[in-house]
Amino acid sequence: MISSRMSINVSIIIVNYNTEQLLFNCLESVYKYTKDISFEVIVSDNGSTDNSIEMLHKYYPLVIVIENKENLGFGRANNRGLGIAKGKYIFYLNSDTILLNNAVKFFFDYWESADNKDEIGALGSNLCNKVLHTTHSYGYFPDFGNIWNDIKALIYNIYGYNKLALLNIFFDKKIPNINNNTIFINKYGMVEYITGADLFLKNDLYAKFDENYFLYCEETDLQYRMSRHKKKRLIISGPEIIHLEGASSKKRKENIISQKASFSYVNYTLSRIYFFSKYGIPVYKIFLMKLLTFMLWCNPFLFTKNKKYFWRLLTI
Repeated sequence: MISSRMSINVSIIIVNYNTEQLLFNCLESVYKYTKDISFEVIVSDNGSTDNSIEMLHKYYPLVIVIENKENLGFGRANNRGLGIAKGKYIFYLNSDTILLNNAVKFFFDYWESADNKDEIGALGSNLCNKVLHTTHSYGYFPDFGNIWNDIKALIYNIYGYNKLALLNIFFDKKIPNINNNTIFINKYGMVEYITGADLFLKNDLYAKFDENYFLYCEETDLQYRMSRHKKKRLIISGPEIIHLEGASSKKRKENIISQKASFSYVNYTLSRIYFFSKYGIPVYKIFLMKLLTFMLWCNPFLFTKNKKYFWRLLTI
């Protein structure tokens, strides 16, 4: 069914949600550097209220635009693009990325020339931030054998964050800020999963995301399914791509309690619990994770923002 439509080498799919300028810069780099290969660009827009749609029609009329009427999340929006993609390969690309060279063709040529192409599940590259330092490009699957570490971390968080809240309420003690100074290193060859910011795959069933994830862990889940079918996930040399989110996260300082109530962290928590429950972790451990997460969110500094997610937590 898919193969009959494949007259294009690569379909580049970008999910956008109110990132007009970032998207403009990303597309500018795509059209500047992508040469000697047939490609299409599909932007799946999650109900943006900025001028993203107008910008696309004005400056990038060749881009295929899917106007979702609401924020569908990362996986569902990408799947909408996948549903109309004509490329032999799919390149999922974040809107906050900038290509520095003909990255798309590097990926395409590597796969096409590989002796073991049928064993490849996905390709990615070592991403860099805007000052060209390596940033988050790959990661590891959640450790099913040590889920008790996750549970102990939740218990520690309940104690630690409630203690901070009480000290703030009764003694006006300032709650400290955090700053993410994680150091990332280049790696080539096999990894457990490639970050979803630059994910190059074959246009087949392995390219479809599980839509039960709203944000985070979608690419982890997708590539975990690949791993169970012995498909390799490889970081290759050649493609050069800036991922701006990696740079901004290192400068972001926020209250450590507020961070636990952030949209990103809450969705990461929900996605991680769903990931564990999907792949057969005993029900009592999932229940314990949900209960402890519920108790953490009852923190007086977290409850107001997190209460709207309680139903999603219960229904995972």
